Amino acid sequence: MKLENPNRTKPFRARRASLARTLGEGIVILPTAPERTRNADSHYDYRWDSGFYYLTGFREPEAVLVIVLGRKPREILFCREKNLEREIWDGFRFGPDLARQAFGFDRAHPVGELDAMLPELIADQPVIHTPVGADPAWDARVTGWLNAVRAKVRTGVSAPAEIRDVRAAVNDMRLVKDAHEIAIMRRAGEISSAAHVRAMRAAAPGRREYEIEAELLHEFVSNGARSAAYGSIVAAGANACVLHYRENTAELRKGDLLLIDAGCELDSYAADITRTFPVDGKFTAAQKDIYELVLASQEAAIKAVKPGASFIDYHDAATRVLVRGFIDLKLCKGSVDKVLADESYKQFYMHRTGHWLGLDVHDAGDYMRKGRWRKLQPGMVLTVEPGCYIRPADNVPKAFWNIGVRIEDDVLVTAKGRDVLTADCPKRVADVEAAVRG
Repeated sequence: MKLENPNRTKPFRARRASLARTLGEGIVILPTAPERTRNADSHYDYRWDSGFYYLTGFREPEAVLVIVLGRKPREILFCREKNLEREIWDGFRFGPDLARQAFGFDRAHPVGELDAMLPELIADQPVIHTPVGADPAWDARVTGWLNAVRAKVRTGVSAPAEIRDVRAAVNDMRLVKDAHEIAIMRRAGEISSAAHVRAMRAAAPGRREYEIEAELLHEFVSNGARSAAYGSIVAAGANACVLHYRENTAELRKGDLLLIDAGCELDSYAADITRTFPVDGKFTAAQKDIYELVLASQEAAIKAVKPGASFIDYHDAATRVLVRGFIDLKLCKGSVDKVLADESYKQFYMHRTGHWLGLDVHDAGDYMRKGRWRKLQPGMVLTVEPGCYIRPADNVPKAFWNIGVRIEDDVLVTAKGRDVLTADCPKRVADVEAAVRG
């Protein structure tokens, strides 16, 4: 029986082949994430390791990818054995034979044979490519295999002289998305945009933050995204000035702004959207001033996203617009260059304007290389999320107290510039107010 679907496995096989060409020699040993105990004998919902999934498409726990590099690399999967009795309790398992066919590996073995087979596989290899420092138990296991080979050097085998962290190469690959990934992320953006619109329509004075969170989750799950990509932030009033607010319990009050930072995870890929809107459907004058300033800064930042630009360029574009606005609104004093230099603007804007996005919401990949900001190139996906957070202070007009605004979109770098994957989510003042009024 042949289970492999060439269209399903093609991107994963292509990535493994690309990694093999990049590394050239040695052996890759990459485990997936372990299951985690929540409490007593209950586990958290299982989430596979993103790098492992990127190369395999395999989502079961207790699995390890091995690639023996060389002119003709051998790709081996170690996974749980087929066990019909356990499937009654826990659900379907591929088992080695079906997994090999379904995911396009050369060989597959029970994960219980890993310790016995790895010393033989790493013998005579010059280098081991594996995650280093991520998990002490895994480091110790790799060392055990290495020592087992070293113990046999008198028989004529040689032990690897190096252990290199494979994540550097994998993360670099993950930074540029292929067509398969972009299609998933575009759909994740559409689902998440619809969820934010649903939340806008559901918000009203007297409701609780967690009720609005439930609306987000309903839209995610009903469209096939079985979970949020991260803990949703639903922050009303002063709570919006807490960057990573997570309580989601407060009551929504008339006159409040509601800041929602939420995105779904679809087929392992994250969306990440933030919208801020008035609970009762109408911005106050002060709220509108801050909101339109943040929106203008985001527009400037999005325009700065293009091939060849440095990663920091769009942050600088957003910050300059914000600083000009802070001066105009009497929140900061001096020239734009002076406020940028003395960083007094950080009282109101203290974070970067975005991050990489992909299999992880804060996705893999370096931001700097040899002390220089990385250049953007087609296929990279990043968030653009300037904000303004005004806590009560003697140097702040009371009309602005407790206003927190952030506007965030997911942006794909293209050959000609950029493509906003979350453009369906309203953010113009009139559109936001209309969406809240339903």
